[in-house]
Amino acid sequence: MNWIDFFNFLRPRKKTFSAWQIELTTRCPLKCKMCIREGIKDWHNSDMNINDFKKLAPYFKNVEVIILEGWGESLLHKNLIEAIKLIKTEGSQAGFVTSGKGLTKKYISEIIDGGVDFVGFSFAGSSATTHESVRVNSNFGVLFDNIKTFNEIKADKKLNKPKLHIVYLMLKENIFEVPSLINFAKDMGIDEIILTNPIHITNEWQERQRVFRCGEKLHDDFQEILNEAEIKAKELKINLRRPSLSSVKVAVCEENPLKNLYISVDGEVSPCVYLYPPVSSPFKRIFCGNEHQIEKVSFGNIFREPFYEIWNKKEYIDFRKSFILRKKGLDVLTFSNLFLNIERLKRLETVPLSDPPEQCRTCHKMLGV
Repeated sequence: MNWIDFFNFLRPRKKTFSAWQIELTTRCPLKCKMCIREGIKDWHNSDMNINDFKKLAPYFKNVEVIILEGWGESLLHKNLIEAIKLIKTEGSQAGFVTSGKGLTKKYISEIIDGGVDFVGFSFAGSSATTHESVRVNSNFGVLFDNIKTFNEIKADKKLNKPKLHIVYLMLKENIFEVPSLINFAKDMGIDEIILTNPIHITNEWQERQRVFRCGEKLHDDFQEILNEAEIKAKELKINLRRPSLSSVKVAVCEENPLKNLYISVDGEVSPCVYLYPPVSSPFKRIFCGNEHQIEKVSFGNIFREPFYEIWNKKEYIDFRKSFILRKKGLDVLTFSNLFLNIERLKRLETVPLSDPPEQCRTCHKMLGV
């Protein structure tokens, strides 16, 4: 789940935080084969109370984007529209990524009228057979129709938003359909596709399905497929964003805990969604083929204590400081050697860095994928 990309199209603003990811529900009507539930059976189903959500509103003025997304399907929350309107009242951008399950023309119109800024749609194939084999309980045709309905209602209302995009999780089972996904997006009136890698892996099938490499030689066929997709995207004027397929070190992962954070359905404040799944602690994570038990990370509950007391706790400061030190190391190197290849420098292939926090050392995000 590469959620930080969901708001990159927005113009940066001078606010303290780039994004808060807020989990409205942990419930989901799908049984996706790549979901962490497939390898973790101890799942806590819950919804955030709207009165608790309202407690967050005073902080939104300091956040550019509120992403109403966690480990569940936000469309299932009965107060989704109210949450969107509250965010907009406080002057932040609002959006979410969805399976599209449960959308109706009336619901779509209400979401648009609520002022949502962006909606991402999760796909696992550009054909019904592939998509539905991975995203079990999803209906490919209905999802396609719902996106068309979004665009039709926007056109009727003469609105430019919400901005719609596709989020496509790449697997060995579906990467061959990425080039045809470009044409598919064009047919739906979507001009942005975000390709992602599976990050939180919990069973052997998911581990076998990842297309990125953990130090091994990159599969040339996969790279050629993405190269073809990039050429086609350029021809059709589709903005295609793709992660690396090769493991590389990064100073700060894409979740960027220096400017972003995650709030769970029960109000726990964590640096990112991958550090606080709705399961008991410790939880299972497979990292580059090896199984690990990871303790959940929360620095406090925002429903019970002021946010800035949580943000300024020594433990949270120390967590962020490890990334600050890594970032400073890169900044110093950049300044001292202006002739170093910038792309190589970004990836830090040969630059020694201090360790990230312990819980992040076995996260694929730290490999730059």
